[in-house]
Amino acid sequence: MQASEHQLVEQRRPQPPAPVNSVASGSSALLDPLELESLKLIMDASLRVHARHHFFSWTQGLLQNLVKHEALICALRNAEPMSFHVESFSTSPLEPALFSDMFRRDTSMVPHLIKTWEENSYRPVVCETGNASPFAQSELGREFNRIGTDTVVGHGTYDAFGKPASFFIFACQSQAMNPKQVYCVELIVPFLHQAWVRTQIDRPVDSAAVQPAGGAGLLTSREQEVLKWIHIGKSNIEIGTILEISPLTVKNHVQKILRKLNVQNRTQAVGKAMALRILSI
Repeated sequence: MQASEHQLVEQRRPQPPAPVNSVASGSSALLDPLELESLKLIMDASLRVHARHHFFSWTQGLLQNLVKHEALICALRNAEPMSFHVESFSTSPLEPALFSDMFRRDTSMVPHLIKTWEENSYRPVVCETGNASPFAQSELGREFNRIGTDTVVGHGTYDAFGKPASFFIFACQSQAMNPKQVYCVELIVPFLHQAWVRTQIDRPVDSAAVQPAGGAGLLTSREQEVLKWIHIGKSNIEIGTILEISPLTVKNHVQKILRKLNVQNRTQAVGKAMALRILSI
């Protein structure tokens, strides 16, 4: 009887503010052969990321096949303790830079994620941001909910002193996040860190790759306008409403953009436009 009362007391004790889940190392059995092949392709592609537009195309294109996310926040530690250089990548209907500002201002979710990550032996942290979460009312939590995500996964890298070197937050939908996805985050973050660091190195512009003369007049002003809204994440119907043209007209513009840039989809179009300096972010 005393044991039962003790168990009841234990159950009534306050729980942590957000759930933390992790996947045991060595869980390659979670991935099927196609997913393993996709993982190898993603890792190989990461080695060719040397600029911000490469990083955008990689994370919002190929990486989405393995870790589906609506927004990705990348934080690289500066020289000052717990001071980060932050940038965000998203194809959601929101200016991605807003996520970066919210990350810097946040005093609840971000510190909790990093602290829990450190206490959890630097394993990925899964945190709910839905209405039932204590973080639902934080600025960052509200914005995540507004774009249709209710779960975030936080993981990073650390230096020889155990201090965060970088930290990444994936904003996802709960139904897309399972132990397999968390394991994939754990596998891919070291490649994510290295690719992100390479984009921060000052390099001379590769004139052969950029081709400023060819990119300057490649798209019409209307096509550039459509491409800008594609980058922010608007659908053809939304772009048509904003520009006061029909969705069919928008679709025609998108097809012309893809053809002129010699790409296969909207994400590749944004990445190519960044490389050609047609689209600045």
